[in-house]
Amino acid sequence: MPVTDVKHDPDNLTLTIVADFAAPVGRIWEVYADARQLERVWGPPTYPATFVDHSLEPGSRSTYFMTSPEGDKHAGFWDITEVNEPKEFSFNDGFADLEFNPDPDMPVGRSIFSFAEHDGGTRATYVSIHATAEELQQVLDMGMVEGMTSALNQIDELVAAG
Repeated sequence: MPVTDVKHDPDNLTLTIVADFAAPVGRIWEVYADARQLERVWGPPTYPATFVDHSLEPGSRSTYFMTSPEGDKHAGFWDITEVNEPKEFSFNDGFADLEFNPDPDMPVGRSIFSFAEHDGGTRATYVSIHATAEELQQVLDMGMVEGMTSALNQIDELVAAG
């Protein structure tokens, strides 16, 4: 299991997930840079993702939807804010309607994904920062930890396949 640590800190309004992968930093970066690979690991296995637009370029917007086992679609977006390939990227992560308009009733978190060499592979650190403790609790209650953990645990199989 790649996920090695999960911490939510209501005082600092953060959720941090650490995962270790038996692949080089550049290979893990490719998973996030390539929409077709990212679709295979973004979201839990029962909610596969489809990225409509995706580019890890500052100022760009990635849009996607996840499809439930019943066929319901749930959309989201990433507004990419910073990129330091292959070490880190950050984005504002939000929920959207099916036309990718941001949902004003849902929180938008700031996410920082960073990758570093560790024990011959990669240590990935995922930090989600929220504006209020209530917004952090809302995404926790929606299953963000379980969803991210199951998504991250799919990466090993993807990178092993080539």
